[in-house]
Amino acid sequence: MTEPVDGAHPDTSKRQGRIPRRAATGLLAAAPFAFSRAYAADSPKDPPVFRIGALLGLTDPGGSHNGTVMRRGILQAAEEINAAGGIDGIKVEAAIEDHQGVPKGGVDALVRLRQRYDIQVILSSYSTVTQAVAPICEQQQILAFDGGSASNAHVGEYKYLFRIRTLALDLARAALVPALEQKLTRLAQLTRTTDDGVSLQKAAEPFWTAHGGKVVGNEMMTPDANNIDTQMAKLRASGCDVLAIWAFDPDPGLGLKRAREFGMKQLIVGIEYTSQIARIAGPAAEGYTYASDFFDPNSQEPRLKSFNEGYVARYHEPGEFYAANYYDGFKLAAECIRRARAQGGDYFNGPRLLAALRAAPVFPTVFGGDLTFQANGVALRPIALFQVKSGRAEFQRFVKLDSL
Repeated sequence: MTEPVDGAHPDTSKRQGRIPRRAATGLLAAAPFAFSRAYAADSPKDPPVFRIGALLGLTDPGGSHNGTVMRRGILQAAEEINAAGGIDGIKVEAAIEDHQGVPKGGVDALVRLRQRYDIQVILSSYSTVTQAVAPICEQQQILAFDGGSASNAHVGEYKYLFRIRTLALDLARAALVPALEQKLTRLAQLTRTTDDGVSLQKAAEPFWTAHGGKVVGNEMMTPDANNIDTQMAKLRASGCDVLAIWAFDPDPGLGLKRAREFGMKQLIVGIEYTSQIARIAGPAAEGYTYASDFFDPNSQEPRLKSFNEGYVARYHEPGEFYAANYYDGFKLAAECIRRARAQGGDYFNGPRLLAALRAAPVFPTVFGGDLTFQANGVALRPIALFQVKSGRAEFQRFVKLDSL
């Protein structure tokens, strides 16, 4: 599905090895001068339109909600860019394809995009899909951004792949901070059988035991599971005093619901809370604490407030994390194009876009402050703790991982 953005597009669906900041920026500090000098003498060779590709799970049975809100964020960003004159007067379009939640679907979607259009930059989603298309992007020199996956896999392995979202290594540690502060010691884990879910578990266990805790139970759930009663019975019998749910939308909803129905009153922590999770969990989400990239739909921070107001005006409901992340990702891709064009010459290609990003790896973000890409391609962003109260996620504070 290709979506040329030319004004408002109503959405008819019912529904989304760290390097210190100073060192990461310093590694690339000398690049801008060399980059600008290389192309400044040549006039830009402009295409008639800039198309930015996106691979989303629009018909994945369990994740179609995420795909929907990602698409919304992308369309909103494109509309805003065009309303402001495009990229230096040139229109931008979103070319969106459905990967159906499977790796082969992602590869096929990327092939379709490249056959139809001059696609030099894409937004990907889902860890398994990104892992499948990353080697192709590397071989064909396509700049790729993943704003949805938290998997630690392939960090730093591909120079054309950049990760917008905070990864599992940091999210898992941050999510366990409230349990440490309450001096809880017995951890049980309910983990989704996906790469990103397992990445969270693998990051959590050494961190927990290093702080004197003990892992007393581990159970797995498949994506979009309908029945986890056996797992929940074992977790209840483990004698845990904190339960971690290492899963993504919509699965934490069922985990929360069944844990409370099984009489588990322990602290429950995780890394995600969306409107779909809230709908499934209902009152069982009360007290749930989770760590995430900072996103507060009630924030008065100017960039985030502007995004939220635009989202509500278009879709008549509050903005969501994944919508904001893909809004950011689309604008980030457009900014790379703008920076490359400023240097002149034949600029609309993967190598030139990559050089523009690496020359100045800092970009504005609706999540507050700026997003800075490290040398390994992973973004540095503030991680926040939230707690659910009366069905709403309330911001608690930011987490300083360097002190953990």
